[in-house]
Amino acid sequence: MPGASGFSRRSLFAGSAAGTAVALLPAGRAAAASKPESGTNSAACGASYRAAYHFTVPDQWKNDPQRPVWIDGEYHYYYLYNADYFTGAVGTAWRLATTGDLVSFTDRGVAVPKDTTPNGDVWSGSAVVDTGDTAGFGAGAVVVIVTMSPGDGTDSQAQFLYYSTDGGLTFANHGTDPVLPNPGVADFRDPKVIRDEDRGRWVMALAENDKIGFYHSDDLKSWTYANGFVHDGIGVLECPDLFRVTAADGTVKWVLGASANGKSAGLPNTYAYWTGSFDGSAFTADASDPQWLDHGWDWYAAVTFEKRDASGAVDAGARYALGWVNNWDYAATTPTIDCDGFNGTDSVVREITLERASDTTYYLASRPVDGLDSHVSRTVNLGDVTVDGTKVLDYTGISYEVTTEISWSQLTGAGLQLRRSPDGGRHIDAGIYADYAFLNRRNTVNADTSGKWQESHTPFDPSAGTVKLRILVDRTSVEMFVGDGRYVHTSQVFPYLLDTRLALFTIGGSAVFRNTVIREFTV
Repeated sequence: MPGASGFSRRSLFAGSAAGTAVALLPAGRAAAASKPESGTNSAACGASYRAAYHFTVPDQWKNDPQRPVWIDGEYHYYYLYNADYFTGAVGTAWRLATTGDLVSFTDRGVAVPKDTTPNGDVWSGSAVVDTGDTAGFGAGAVVVIVTMSPGDGTDSQAQFLYYSTDGGLTFANHGTDPVLPNPGVADFRDPKVIRDEDRGRWVMALAENDKIGFYHSDDLKSWTYANGFVHDGIGVLECPDLFRVTAADGTVKWVLGASANGKSAGLPNTYAYWTGSFDGSAFTADASDPQWLDHGWDWYAAVTFEKRDASGAVDAGARYALGWVNNWDYAATTPTIDCDGFNGTDSVVREITLERASDTTYYLASRPVDGLDSHVSRTVNLGDVTVDGTKVLDYTGISYEVTTEISWSQLTGAGLQLRRSPDGGRHIDAGIYADYAFLNRRNTVNADTSGKWQESHTPFDPSAGTVKLRILVDRTSVEMFVGDGRYVHTSQVFPYLLDTRLALFTIGGSAVFRNTVIREFTV
């Protein structure tokens, strides 16, 4: 899945928080860049811009996450990786990292190689564990269905099969013919395969421009079209997702998701989703308009996956999710290229649950994964802090989590200034104002040179007189969870490394920031 608007994007940006040159945005379907003359190590910047507790690619380039799968007691996380990023060559492989707690990852190298067949490189898709040996590669074989585009034409995207018999560490191709050929359309990619146990078959959701197509298969090798879900106005529906989840009240919903670009309509450019029902062939949405799992500018190509306990049992009432913290509008604008020799950072893994709104509609709520609790290296408990105006705290840091519950009787706005400069001129603002919650990166260095995508908004009811914020700050990202996590804002930022202060502020009155706690993590 190379880009939100297709596969021919090419952009050039300059400038970074480190004051160094920035590489070219990937041309064509995958990532390529010119190696910076200033070198690719943190010495060029005086310190590292690599995230402290978020997943980052070890070197070169990454973009789309691929849905993690549970194998031999741990999650196998595959992602699109270009080992030739600095040489200017395009094309991605699937690189693998494994994890037990979804916070600390072990790199396993390239699992699905690129350019080993005439079909070229591998794009987005999905892996499944074929426990029933439906494909004939052996019980427990790991099968990947992935998009490749051997002709590089507008109608050459097709789905191919790779398989692994060593627990998902290495993969071989199942011939060079597609298991689902292109029917003659421009967008035909990002297969997401799930097992339909109720009907004893496999189901694929496929991105087909403004439609998500559904296909059936008994053996993962031969696919038949069943139906499609259409929604226009938010760009190509990329990286589709389909899963079932149970709410605490016992209600079961199917969720259909996709990465989409709604910016032209004043909507996010992240993960859109619909709750509804799925009969094995067709999805029926509860409402025509989607909800969004993130309202910031940089949570794209997101995937969700099963929540399992140590024994491997699946939790029907929760799921995990993670996204790529970037945006195709400015994908190569990052100081990590010059300072640390890589470009590619993910969000923290989230736990998502199905919740019921007061109007009987259902939505997905997010919270950071519990595994973070085991990596806390320092806790600063500030208790209750009364603020009227701006209060700079006696704390400095560049990577941390801050939680607080703001309460007031009469107020226009309140929040936090994150990564504030010593003179107070640079900062990231997060909080509430009037009837919306917001995350604003305008006053710090960031990748959006257009200036259009600086502040994200979500609805907020000021009559509540209180709001709980949980904000994850790292070297190049901010993720703000509002209330129960129905609304989340994720944006990429590049504050100067000397911008380490933290302040609280109010507008139009005073407020108490209750139970204010800062946690730092070591991974």
